[in-house]
Amino acid sequence: MISILRSELYRTATIRSSLVSLTVLILLGLLLGAVNIDAWALMAGMGAFGFAAMIVAQHYQHRTAFLLYLSQPRRMVVLGGQLVAAIVVATAFVATSGLAVLIRGESGPYKDLLTMVPIAAILAGSCASIVRRSTWLLLGCAGWFVFVEGLIGRLKLPLPFTALISAGAGETRGLVIAALWAAVAFAVASLSIGRDLTGD
Repeated sequence: MISILRSELYRTATIRSSLVSLTVLILLGLLLGAVNIDAWALMAGMGAFGFAAMIVAQHYQHRTAFLLYLSQPRRMVVLGGQLVAAIVVATAFVATSGLAVLIRGESGPYKDLLTMVPIAAILAGSCASIVRRSTWLLLGCAGWFVFVEGLIGRLKLPLPFTALISAGAGETRGLVIAALWAAVAFAVASLSIGRDLTGD
């Protein structure tokens, strides 16, 4: 798992588009954090989810999953390494982008969001392993959030993104529910990870 983690972190740091995206969003987060903490929290939470999903989904998108599984046939080890890498990258992104919030003395929202990030990363990475297409996943999540959770559910618990928002705001109940959603997503990813790659 350590070798998978190391290679995923190296890949994230050396792929130009990933590095540019991280840099731009960190700078945007620093700017938003200096102006509006809620705007920073929303952007940082969405960015963390997106980066975590991309770390897992890029292997399917770039057709390198086949080579990855040839080098490491135990797919659960690969998934575990990818999820840990997703947690590391998402946490580092939120921690860095929120430095302006911390400098302002608002340590509460900063800590609350950092507490939620590993759960969001596991949920995003597990869903990316199931869907295997980052565009489908992110568009599907956006549609789900707007129509199902926003319009129909009125942003009430126990829906997954509502739970993440609640957890990011420091609510324990939201954190527990978000962790349960992440556990369910991980269980489904574990069951589906062995499926054939030819359709991808």
